[in-house]
Amino acid sequence: MSETKAAVGQVRTEVHGHVLKIIIDNAAKKNSFSPQMMHQMSDALTLLHNTDDYWVGVVCAEGSDFTAGLDMPKFFGPTADKDALKLKEGNVDTFALQKRCRKPVVTAVQGICFTIGIEMMLAGDIVIAASDARFCQMESKRGIAPLGGAHFRFLTRAGWGDAMYHLFLCDEFSAERAYKIGLVQEVVTPGQQIQRAMEIAQTIAKNAPIGIQVTKEAALKFIESGERSAIDYIPKIRDRVFNSEDFKEGIQSFVERRPAVFRGK
Repeated sequence: MSETKAAVGQVRTEVHGHVLKIIIDNAAKKNSFSPQMMHQMSDALTLLHNTDDYWVGVVCAEGSDFTAGLDMPKFFGPTADKDALKLKEGNVDTFALQKRCRKPVVTAVQGICFTIGIEMMLAGDIVIAASDARFCQMESKRGIAPLGGAHFRFLTRAGWGDAMYHLFLCDEFSAERAYKIGLVQEVVTPGQQIQRAMEIAQTIAKNAPIGIQVTKEAALKFIESGERSAIDYIPKIRDRVFNSEDFKEGIQSFVERRPAVFRGK
């Protein structure tokens, strides 16, 4: 890593077949995010969103912690860049408050997962946590408030009571607690979280990518606009799926009693 990258950290990517691995790399500072890293995370998610050959994303982090949150002085200090959190035009929003990644995103977390770490993982779809993961939405302890979606994504995952319990207390809670209230889907032995997230991503990638993408799209229609909107959206899903080459391959593979080989077309 160059001296500049060491000073501000980086978010880098690796390609594993149809899986794009997005790696937070600033372990010396508990993977706290610099403005540059925030832009790089958005760029990586945009790459996943736009590249036809990438079907699933895995977000993970180097070192013993997922992230301690923002490197606050670089965002709010006297010399901070006023555009530090500004989204590039056309880019995917890391917190899915504006443009959201259309591909499935699996997040692997460990150690400290505070503030924006929780909001980033909840902006994705599936979370795998090491048993040593610790969560805290502590913004209100610092005179701020959660601005990356925690106030409503806690609700959709955990329900009102559990959401308000942690958002109001600003307390630290364990991976087991996160699993119990639905913020996390699996808890694994520390050190196994990335491997498990990659296994899940590779399993998802064996399915027809168009079918998976429209499933996410339709589910978001319900979240955003309710049941009627989701029902009205079904014909659009049906047309896109039935007109795909992958639909033909799925039927043919069933007839021939062999695994399907999907191409995302």
